[in-house]
Amino acid sequence: MSNQDSGFYIRRLHSLLGVLPLGVFLIQHLLVNFTATYSEEAFNFAAGIMGNLPFVILLEIFIIYLPILFHGIYGVYIAFTAKNNVGRYATYRNWMFVLQRITGVIAFIFIAVHVYQTRFQVFLGAEVNFQMVEQIVANPFWLVFWVVGVLATVFHFANGLWTFMITWGITQSPKSQQIMSYVAIFIFLAVSTIGLMAIFAFV
Repeated sequence: MSNQDSGFYIRRLHSLLGVLPLGVFLIQHLLVNFTATYSEEAFNFAAGIMGNLPFVILLEIFIIYLPILFHGIYGVYIAFTAKNNVGRYATYRNWMFVLQRITGVIAFIFIAVHVYQTRFQVFLGAEVNFQMVEQIVANPFWLVFWVVGVLATVFHFANGLWTFMITWGITQSPKSQQIMSYVAIFIFLAVSTIGLMAIFAFV
């Protein structure tokens, strides 16, 4: 297999993992957090279910952590090797190209910190519950960090869907790509709203 062929398949895998399983997990994770808008008890119940799934460690490793590491590390490589021409051609798609790479780096950093602040603490004997998150976002720095991180991650996912549809040959015509742009904007606004409401439910 040539380097060109291997690069093609690696980019396809990178694109696929961004949607399945990572995109699905992102929405599921934010929906669990959204239960905090109902009550502290509702969030603790939902978080308890997720934390006590059968084979939860294996599920997290193979469905979340390994895909995130591959998608994130390769994504950072793409971000720092991509040739941006937004200075010469400041079109909408060129700006989305640049923002996709910037938000990808931000999302990777945010997810790493978020995992340390929550899931890693479980190995040290802590419990992921309402009080844990409440204490984290009580710090103004971490509150802003979480808001920026969630917005960047959701944008990266929503805009990445547009690229995914092209990469996999689903949207080939200009019209279908334009429609997908509107779908991506809607997804960003809807999922961001859920994510932000979830964060401020802990404040």
